[in-house]
Amino acid sequence: MLGQSEKTVGIFRIQWGYAGLFALSLVLGGCNSEQAKPPAAQTRPQVSVVTLHPQSVAVTAELSGRTSASLSADVRPQVGGIIQSRLFEEGGEVQGGQALYQIDPASYQATYDSAIAAQQKAEAAVPSAQAKLERYQGLIKQNAISKQDLDDAVASLAQANADVASAKASTETARINLAYTKITAPISGRIGKSSLTPGALVTASQDTALATIRTLDPINVDVSQSSTNLLNLRQAIMDGRVKLSGTNVSVKLKLDNGTTFVHTGKMEFAEANVDQTTGTFALRAQFPNPDRLLLPGMYVRAVVEEGIAENSFVVPQRAVTRNAKGEATTLVVNADGKVEERVLGIRNTVGNNWLVEKGVNDGDRVIVEGSQFARAGQSATPVEVTIDDVTGEVKEQKQAALPQPALADAANPEQKPASDATAKN
Repeated sequence: MLGQSEKTVGIFRIQWGYAGLFALSLVLGGCNSEQAKPPAAQTRPQVSVVTLHPQSVAVTAELSGRTSASLSADVRPQVGGIIQSRLFEEGGEVQGGQALYQIDPASYQATYDSAIAAQQKAEAAVPSAQAKLERYQGLIKQNAISKQDLDDAVASLAQANADVASAKASTETARINLAYTKITAPISGRIGKSSLTPGALVTASQDTALATIRTLDPINVDVSQSSTNLLNLRQAIMDGRVKLSGTNVSVKLKLDNGTTFVHTGKMEFAEANVDQTTGTFALRAQFPNPDRLLLPGMYVRAVVEEGIAENSFVVPQRAVTRNAKGEATTLVVNADGKVEERVLGIRNTVGNNWLVEKGVNDGDRVIVEGSQFARAGQSATPVEVTIDDVTGEVKEQKQAALPQPALADAANPEQKPASDATAKN
């Protein structure tokens, strides 16, 4: 009985073993069949493009510089004495001729009064000398006086007139010195802090300025430009690639915080020589500054309009990269839908774009977004977009310039059957 049971158990074990082997073969066969399936066809990636057309482009140069006052004057005394009072608010606006300080005028007033008295004394002597001369002229005809007496009378009158002239000059000098005790503003502008306080002793034409006045409207911007850039610009003008926009060169200003100054300036002058150390020459532009937003010494970037480049192409900076040789390149979708790599000849920047001299043609579709999914020689689906002129970002887009979800599904074909199997279970 026991032997019969053992045989039965052995038979069941053999049957279960065959069943396990059969199930394992089915699983392995299923895996091999899944691996044997051909991969799904990949879809063409979509890329955002802008279409290029020739246009007239303002050629500009962005130059760094500093602001400076259009006028600047130090306030110094022209006579010595004790400062009695300060007549202005520090940091405020003053007008030319406005009183700023009062020096004690007592001694200068006395000198002026004395000069007036001396002048009056000199003037009083003139009539007597004049009468004496006239009397002597009558007597000389009667031979009542000598010729020498007449000559002395003439000299006395001349001396009296000279004394009057000298006295008048002394009076004027005294008057000027008295007026100098009231120190006035030489120019209009904003005045800084006072270096001396009432009670301080000052001397004529001292080295230390009492205060400084700066004219802020208009305000100057001093920049420098490379002589190489100047030569390139002149060559472009000679070749006809760039035309001058006029005699008045307009200048825009970018502030240190990234904003653009609301007022447009004009170029005032260019230095006539090149700095041998830096290889640059100085330029000066002048800007209206009615709100006093710009202050002397501020760092700014001046955008100088150099001319107009006609029939030129601009390519967004986001579409340009550098190859291993350091050349500027961009990707273009041609008429056949194939991606081409173009080597560009770049001149300079125009806002968020590059001014391109060679490498692109009219109607070229330049890839501005999605280039990571496109390779030269591959096919791509172009989607026309526009670029924001201020930010340089894609502003309008009909479709996302990214591969479609089908591409991801094709790359992972196991995911869909797995989900179906899960749903069935």
